[in-house]
Amino acid sequence: LSGLDPAQPYFQGTPTEVRLDKSDAEFVDVIHTDSAPTIPYLGFGMSTAIGHLDFYPNGGKQMPGCGKNLISEIIDLNGIWEGLRDFVACNHLRSYKYYSDSIIYPDGFLGYSCASYNVFETGSCFPCPQGGCPNMGHFADKFKGKSQSDFLKLYLNTGEAEDFALWRYKVTVTLSGKRKVRGYVNIALYGSGGNTRQHQIFKGTLQPDNTYTNFIDAEVNIGTVTKVKFLWNNNWINPTLPKLGAATVTVQSGED
Repeated sequence: LSGLDPAQPYFQGTPTEVRLDKSDAEFVDVIHTDSAPTIPYLGFGMSTAIGHLDFYPNGGKQMPGCGKNLISEIIDLNGIWEGLRDFVACNHLRSYKYYSDSIIYPDGFLGYSCASYNVFETGSCFPCPQGGCPNMGHFADKFKGKSQSDFLKLYLNTGEAEDFALWRYKVTVTLSGKRKVRGYVNIALYGSGGNTRQHQIFKGTLQPDNTYTNFIDAEVNIGTVTKVKFLWNNNWINPTLPKLGAATVTVQSGED
């Protein structure tokens, strides 16, 4: 059974006979997309873990792309009824859209086992453990350890609009140069499966020989890395024309 943002009002905290529970089937996976409290945030979805695998994309409360105004929704979706519906219950309805996308991207939507979304964002639950990570959505049942644990809470990020699947990479850059400057560092990844846009790794004081690490949620599974594009820029015009390079760039895939 796959629970797509199971309802919170009148169901959360009730006995297992009343609501969805992992005892209802051999395997129950759940996608939580609107789990903020009903009052005052109008969260329609349940926040508690109730399945064998409980996925909390983007933390499970506020989905990217759901902060638009009504006119934007109508224009994007090309329909007044769909636009109104998504404006009122955008977070809640993201669950079935993620599930639909997961059918198209069987290797996407990797969920990382973590204590909370805040911990996930620090990168401490990266990469996947030896047994791998389950895929949120249609292929969650392919995960070998799917029903071994009590409750498994899993976190991941998604895109703002279709296609929603993202692939997580850890990128570490060691700078080379003669003196520090203020600015930002961007990285783009190129691979056998496709190329990413530029992602900002760091902004602030750039110190040669220092190492900077960040996580990229890429819009494509790049496969085998063939090239990395490194770009840095000043925050303002510097007449001394400082130079910085990348001594090393290390890319690690979350999957393996």
